Amino acid sequence: MIEVRSKVWFTIGDNPIMGQGRRDLLLYIDRFGSISAASREMGISYRKAWSSIQVMEEHLGRRLIMRARGGRGGGAAFLTEVAKDLIATYDRVVGGVSDFVDHRLKDVVRV
Repeated sequence: MIEVRSKVWFTIGDNPIMGQGRRDLLLYIDRFGSISAASREMGISYRKAWSSIQVMEEHLGRRLIMRARGGRGGGAAFLTEVAKDLIATYDRVVGGVSDFVDHRLKDVVRV
């Protein structure tokens, strides 16, 4: 049986800003208060996580993460309100797309 599936990406021009993976990264940073812990939880390198954050911030022109440098107790990272709003918007769009695909397109593909 053929199923219809979708993936949602926010872009600015040709530049991807937010997809499921970047959303999850931001949520893990919020949960753990650490980019390092978030990257470990996701199974990606710190460098990849940091690069993803930099790309998002650069293209949005807004800060998504507030960082405190490490020291004896380690650093910390916190989501800005912009990041929280971006996640909430992404979740609403994904929910709407999923609802549309699940309820309106379920009988469209018949092969």
